[in-house]
This record gives sequence, C-alpha cells and structure tokens, in this order.
Amino acid sequence: MAPQTPGTTRSLLLLLLALVLPVALTTGAPASASPTATSAPDADRYRNPLAPQVPGAGTVDSCADPVALRGQQRGDRHWYLYCTTDPLGDEDLDESGALRFHPVPMMRSRDLVHWTYVGDALPEPPSWAAEGAGLWAPDVVWSEATRRYYLTFVVTDTDDSLRGPGACPSTGDSAIGVATSTSPTGPWTVSDQPVVPPRPDPEADCAFFWTFDPDVLGDAVGGSSVLYYGSYYGGLHATRIAFDRDGIRTTGSPRMVAIGNRYEGANVVRRAGWYHLFASATNCCNGPLTSYGVFSGRSRSPMGPFVDRDGRSLLAGRVGGSPVLLPNGNRWLGVGHNTVFTDDAGQWWTIYHAVDRGDPYFATDPGFTKRPALLDRLTWRDGWPEVRSGRWASDTPQPAPVTRRGDRRSPPPAGPGPLRAGRTLAAYSDDFSRPTGLDPAWTWVREPDPATYAVEDGALRWATQAGDLAREVNTASVLTRPAPRGDHVVQVRVRLDLPPEGCCQNYVQAGLVLHESDDRYLKLVHASIWETRQTEWAKEVPPDAADPDLPRYGNGVVGAPGDETWLRVVVDRRPGEDRVTAFTRSDGGRWVRGGTWTHELGPDSRIGLVAMGGEGFTARFLDVRTSALARR
Repeated sequence: MAPQTPGTTRSLLLLLLALVLPVALTTGAPASASPTATSAPDADRYRNPLAPQVPGAGTVDSCADPVALRGQQRGDRHWYLYCTTDPLGDEDLDESGALRFHPVPMMRSRDLVHWTYVGDALPEPPSWAAEGAGLWAPDVVWSEATRRYYLTFVVTDTDDSLRGPGACPSTGDSAIGVATSTSPTGPWTVSDQPVVPPRPDPEADCAFFWTFDPDVLGDAVGGSSVLYYGSYYGGLHATRIAFDRDGIRTTGSPRMVAIGNRYEGANVVRRAGWYHLFASATNCCNGPLTSYGVFSGRSRSPMGPFVDRDGRSLLAGRVGGSPVLLPNGNRWLGVGHNTVFTDDAGQWWTIYHAVDRGDPYFATDPGFTKRPALLDRLTWRDGWPEVRSGRWASDTPQPAPVTRRGDRRSPPPAGPGPLRAGRTLAAYSDDFSRPTGLDPAWTWVREPDPATYAVEDGALRWATQAGDLAREVNTASVLTRPAPRGDHVVQVRVRLDLPPEGCCQNYVQAGLVLHESDDRYLKLVHASIWETRQTEWAKEVPPDAADPDLPRYGNGVVGAPGDETWLRVVVDRRPGEDRVTAFTRSDGGRWVRGGTWTHELGPDSRIGLVAMGGEGFTARFLDVRTSALARR
C-alpha cells in the first residue's frame, strides 16, 4: 500500500480501527548494511530478506510495495524491481540528518536473488501533482504495440486546479499517473494528465476515494489491457485501457471488483483459464504489530466477479478471500502487497514486503516502519495459490529461482504441520446448558447490567454494549474463566445478528479473547467494519514506557463470518512468547487457517468472551470448547 510519513502510518485499519477498536534519478546518501540481510549460502539457494546492493554504499533495507518485471527487449536477461518512495535504509540521510526519500527506487538482477540499486525513476513529480505529494506503489509493463515500458504510480495529492475552477481544496485527492520509456530503467517521461483522475465521494463533502495501487494485467501486453486500482476507501476497481506512445487512456467504464474497507495492493495474473486476484488486507505499517497479509479470489473474466475457494465473493458484505500469505510466527510480520511471476522453469514466485519484528523501525524515526523485500515460492493446490504450500514467509535457506539454462526445478515445499484439537478439557469448556445460569467458573471484568445477558435455550444471550477494549479505552465487559497452562485449543461458536451487509454498525463485534489484562490480550471476533463483516484477529500490548506513542494494537483478518461463526485459537506455549494461530469457519463450511501472533500472555491468562462496539444487537454464544492440542 502506501508508504508512511515518519512517525505515522497511512493504512486503513490503523485509521479505521482506531475508531473501532477503541471506541485504515537521484542517488541518495549511503544506505546502511542491514544487520539481518543474508547473502545466498550458495549459487542454488538464497535467504530472506532480499538486500539490493547500493554500489559503494551498503544495501537497500526497505522496498515497500515491490513489483518485479523480466526484461522484455531482445537480449535483456535482467529482472527489474521497483519500490514505493521511501528511504533506502537507516543511514540514508541528507545533510541535515533527516531520512532521504527516493521517488520510486529501481533495482536490477540476473538471478532474482542478487539485486543492484540503479537509481530513482521519478526525480521530478508530474506537473499536476500538489507540492509535497507522495509517489507510491509503482507497476511496470511493456507494450509490444508501442515498444515502450509504462510505469504507473500513485500521486497522493493533486493540484486542485486539475479539477477545474472552484474545486474544493483537498490534500487527499489521489490519482494514478503514468510515465513511459524505451528502457526499463528510464529516463521516464511523465504524462501531463493522470490515467485515473481523483474520484470524489458523492456522499461526502470534498472527500475523495483512495485511488491507489495501480496494477496493469500482464507483463508484456499489446495495445490494450486492464488496469486495477483502489484501496480501502472506495474498494478495488478494474477498467479497460489502451496504450499510445505518450501514455495510457481508459476505454471503458470502471467496475468494482472488491468491496471497500477490505483490500488494497491488487495484482492479477492469468493461469489455466482463470484470472487470479491477489490483494492485501489490514494495516501495512504498524511496526511489530503488523498483521498485513495477502488473500485471493479468481474469475473467468479479468473484470470479475472474483470469488474465493469457498465461493464467497470479494464484493460481498461478508467479504470473501482465500489466504495466500499471512504471518506464521517466525521473524516476518506484515507480509503483503505482492507481485507474482514465473521463473525460466515455469515455477511461480512472489516478491512482497514484510516487517522484521526484531528490527521494525528506521533507526532515526521509531514508529516509521521499515519494509524489506522478501522472495518466496508460490505453489498451487487444487487451482488455488499459497506461498510455500501454506508455510508462508521463509526465514531459512531456500532453493533459488531458475534463471539460468541447465538449472533444475526444485520440488515444492511441504505444507505446515496440522494444528488439531484433541481430547476435550471439560473443566475449561461450557455448553451453556446449566439451568441455574452461568457456570461459577465464569467471572466478570466489569459486569454489565444483568438484564442484558442470560443463559437460555442452550446459549449465552448477551446484548452488545457500547464499550470497547482497545488501547486506552477499556470500558467493555469481559466474561472470563481460567485457561489451561499447557498447549490447548479454544473454540467458540457465536451467532451475531448483524445484517450480512450494509453500512454502518461500526464497530459491533462479538467473540473470543485470550485475556491476561485489558492491555495484554488476543482477540478473535466477528466484527462489522463499515460496509463489511469480517473476522478480526487482533493483539494488544501495554504502552511502551520509553515511547508511549508506539503502536499498542495490531490486527489481521481470517475467513468470512456467517450466520453462525466458529472462532478457534490454537495456543502453543513456549518459553517467553506463546505462539497463537487463528482459525475461522462459517455456517458449517471449511476451516480457514489465519495468521499466527506471538504474545507473552503469561501462565494466568484466561479464556474470555466479548460482545461490544455498539448497542442494538445480540450475540448468542452456543458453546465454548477447550481441548488439548493434538500431537502427531
């Protein structure tokens, strides 16, 4: 998605869930050599992160929103990598000691592993960009029809005069620009008009949909293709385009392909007669609390509709999307905004940005998230994509892509081990069949009005309340009981009578909490987020004593909720931090595996339930089932 201003973030669900969930060619100064970058162990293997060399000046340690393209002209055996505007690394500083921002850095490689920084694509912004506008999220394609490369990019703020006399003053009227070149590394000639101009929200005063993250279908195209763009505010769209020698023009009406307030960073590829949409969800840039991840849907048409492997539409209120890449509990968080391609052996790969939880921020600007580029194999199961067969981001040596004649394909990686529920632990479970009310093992944190809850008809009925449980706002009630001290699985079935779509019931939610305190917990809930219904998988930590402005709350998402939603967490106790993985299931369908948080919950954490975020709805908890974690 978007880059950040130092000390801030610009992603939907930090912005939106801040409401929810308390109450989304200039060569710079030398970049530092990354203390975690590791060169390939040998010619056939590599290890993340990618760390492009800056000649004579260290490495590129932040490459957000990456896009990769094979050289398209005859004799060009290189690959090219383009990143969003950001500093290259911790020591990329100007004369005053401030971080230096590079407008779309470019890298080149022969093997997709060893990269070299070759300069910045857009040293000068378009004439129609407002002063100080950001240039974000590039995409690059080659047109055989015009024999040119086309670089599309976001301009975060356009000159108000672009919209004509009397236009309202705005700093959020983003647009998609384009630049052309006969070379993949420029020089680039920027068009004097945007491809997609600012898009006003007709239901708001002087507000504009987020026209972010362009992606042109294909690497080598003819005279036409499809352009995808958009983000959380306004959703993802597709429009048909044509190429000429000076730029790109749209040739049809745009069509929405993913509902607002869920996805950004689209990348669409064609495989076996299907168009696969990859898109990223939640907050890109939240330091060690980033749970950004990639989901997919597919369609027979490049214009959609796209559905996930369970047949759920990415346009539905209970929004669909099959996980492709989520945090797996290792070093890497914030794994998203990816680019997808094949190597010389036809193996599929993806490059994406991530956050190193041990080194999440630029050294001079705590709170400003670094996002190095990672490379991993993309595998396919039953026609659906997964990174490393569902193992997701790698932090160990991996077989390298095939980029030389004579190199052999490598076998696909094995999938992750199963995380299954074993024998039921009755002392930590409840089917709400007790005729005299709640089991005495339950206790309240801030008991609600007794008239708002009751055990009846084999369920706990609980009216949603206006309180919340996020950051400094700790007003919601939490119903808790002891949790096992060893590894275990907790599963809750809940019915929340939200309408399946429509705005706005922000931010009504109900579900499960692993609660050590109001400032240290994990939460998996069915939640209403503007026009969508999602399952949110969140983590909160206490404020940092040295810097209380650092993030405290992070969230990811899992599968779509339903009339009846199963919420499951698998707790793998370890010395220090626990490793906790989320699963969701709706209306008797398939279990969807979500991301893994690491968290120091402590031995005295408790199983909790919440029904909060707004009044007027009712949650019915059908059971809480706690089990031992089954071992192989």
